[in-house]
Amino acid sequence: MESSEQPMTKEQQFRYYAFISYNAKDVEWGKRVQRKLEHYRLPATLCTERGWTRTPIRPVFFAPTDIQPGGLTEELQERLRASRNLIVICSPNSAQSEWVGKEIEFFHSLGRTQQIHFFIVDGKPHTGDPETECFNPIVDKLGFPEILGANVNERNYRWSWLNKERAYVQLISKLLGVEFDTIWQRHKRLLINKIIAWVLGIAAVIAAITGVWMANQPFDARVTLNEASVHNDQLPPLHDAVITVNLDNESKSDTLTAIDAQGLFTNIPHRYLKKPVHISFTCPDYLPLDTTLELDKDVTLDIRRDPSVYGHVKFGLWNPETESFIPGAKLEIAGQVVTTDKAGLVDMFVPLENQRKSYHVKAGFPLYNDVLSMPCGENDVIEKL
Repeated sequence: MESSEQPMTKEQQFRYYAFISYNAKDVEWGKRVQRKLEHYRLPATLCTERGWTRTPIRPVFFAPTDIQPGGLTEELQERLRASRNLIVICSPNSAQSEWVGKEIEFFHSLGRTQQIHFFIVDGKPHTGDPETECFNPIVDKLGFPEILGANVNERNYRWSWLNKERAYVQLISKLLGVEFDTIWQRHKRLLINKIIAWVLGIAAVIAAITGVWMANQPFDARVTLNEASVHNDQLPPLHDAVITVNLDNESKSDTLTAIDAQGLFTNIPHRYLKKPVHISFTCPDYLPLDTTLELDKDVTLDIRRDPSVYGHVKFGLWNPETESFIPGAKLEIAGQVVTTDKAGLVDMFVPLENQRKSYHVKAGFPLYNDVLSMPCGENDVIEKL
């Protein structure tokens, strides 16, 4: 498509690339078109080929208000003379504007009809109905050739924003006298890349916000017990174990009734995650634990039985006939042979793996009671029969 613009003479100087004609009710559209045109960046290869800058459509004159009663002022006439092109924002509003018609008529009188471009933002062309007609009557009066205005409402694509972008590029291609597809295909690719970048950026922001939010959420810690000592099925199972997690300003406790149960500590502030905290463990028949470790969502505590509870055997061997303890007597307890001391007492230790809740006591003479229940102490006695 060759440029329709008349070659400029040396005497002809244009201060503005374009003059936007509009009705006050369409002022936002006028501002939008001005921004699009003045900031539109053309492909570098096209600019090199034509000798243009990357943003060749500037400046664009946009009056802050439309023409007031009294006709075109000399100032506006001078602006029109100094404009290479006239862009008409077409809508039922501008179609009924006498002053938009005067601007079209004046620009036409300059012999630059081919440089008048129509940008349709509302309504339809040639309906004849004032409610919907978008072209000013002066267009028919001056006998303009068939007009193919850029129309933001054409439904070439599913998305209205893309149809608007297409209309802007149509207008730009007409102003520059280049094939529409020369810049439209590139413009679409840029739009797609911007959308992808925007979506990825939003996704990254959402992910970052979500990550920060998740990272600062309270967490639950589960404490699992691991019996690190020799396991002995003959001894009572774990019960009434109390685990306490000590934080700066509070303590959280949980009671476990079995070795395979887990202690659950809820709503721990996130600042304690992976930080050293003080944890204690108490349980009948087990050694107490008081330690500091790194708190995580899953923590394992190694616990050990107290070997003295069922392993420390201490009692006296009593002779009811003499009403005295029997020294030097040999006894067998849990497979071990022991001898009472000078005071007639037994003080021995049974290894954990051999411990029981009670022990059968054997002697070289009959015993009145030969079963010793644990735990026991100095006040416990086994009597000779």
